[in-house]
Amino acid sequence: MAIERLQKIMAKAGVASRRQSEELILRGLVSVDGKVIREMGVKVDADVNVIEVMGKVISVEATRSYVVLNKPRGFLTTVTDPFGRPTVMKLIAGEESNLFPVGRLDLNSEGLLLLTNDGDLAHRMTHPKYKLSKTYEVTVSGFPNTEAVWKLRKGVLLESGLTRPAVVRIKEKRERNTVLEVTISEGKKRQVRRMCQAVGHPVLNLKRGVIGPIKLEDLKLGESRPLSSQELSDLNRAVGRI
Repeated sequence: MAIERLQKIMAKAGVASRRQSEELILRGLVSVDGKVIREMGVKVDADVNVIEVMGKVISVEATRSYVVLNKPRGFLTTVTDPFGRPTVMKLIAGEESNLFPVGRLDLNSEGLLLLTNDGDLAHRMTHPKYKLSKTYEVTVSGFPNTEAVWKLRKGVLLESGLTRPAVVRIKEKRERNTVLEVTISEGKKRQVRRMCQAVGHPVLNLKRGVIGPIKLEDLKLGESRPLSSQELSDLNRAVGRI
């Protein structure tokens, strides 16, 4: 195998996505030939060097697994937490231990989450280049007017820049709040919450129901299921792997 960046090899081995692998390196949880690595840019050869993550030797050759989870509130979308808070890994007990969550779904949000050990797929699903769509059911405070909805659709200026155009429709108006369906094709941190806050309508509840061709459907909160072969094929096509 050619010499490659450490985080790229970790992703190929199914340890985590490249971004998550970088976080593990910065936290001092990765070693190469017994030496702890804490800086980015280190290149290694997986056929020659012994790479350990949290004390476990990794191998690039691995069977790929894919699990769909309906994440409840109160669980962090991460493999481990230094403060001991519950993570989504607790919800897939009995599944393969080398899976990791793809993308973000914050502590107080719920819904569709994919866990895998396929680092390349995870990278493509979260990279802006591939514009993988994600659809959310969002309950916001108050009643967004035409201008607020127009801003959400055209792009909202956040601290990190202008968001891409979104598909937004009003699903239901209730006594004091409104239910929106919001589809975005990027993944800025807490993006939908920040977009709604920026137009004056804070999010009360957020649930993700669709990622690309994958739908949550009738999966109950806290439950998981394997990704079907058809879903995997459709997902690979959506991110340019077919």
